[in-house]
Amino acid sequence: MRPLLFLAATAASVVVAGCAQQSAPASEASTLAACLTERGVIMYGADWCSHCQKQKGLFGDAFSAVTYVECPDEPERCVRAGITGYPTWILPGGQKLEGVQQLPALANAAGCAKSVTP
Repeated sequence: MRPLLFLAATAASVVVAGCAQQSAPASEASTLAACLTERGVIMYGADWCSHCQKQKGLFGDAFSAVTYVECPDEPERCVRAGITGYPTWILPGGQKLEGVQQLPALANAAGCAKSVTP
């Protein structure tokens, strides 16, 4: 019974580790954050939102350079922007990306593809 339990626990840890999202290297995340800000890309979210926490975690410390709107603190701004869920990224031209975005996809959509290696 113990070998079976050990095997099940090992398999579960491999699955969980494989599903974990890893943050980009600090230099890439910083370069992407700066590019997004320069291009006027904005992330809308809420501190209590687990998906927003995942998105922020992909940037690590570089998230502090991202233009971010905390919707519970600025509800009128989020309503004007048409935010219906978190996180939502709004790109210049009004394109919306909803949900957690992998950094290479976000970089590509924002025209910052040189900032992140896929």
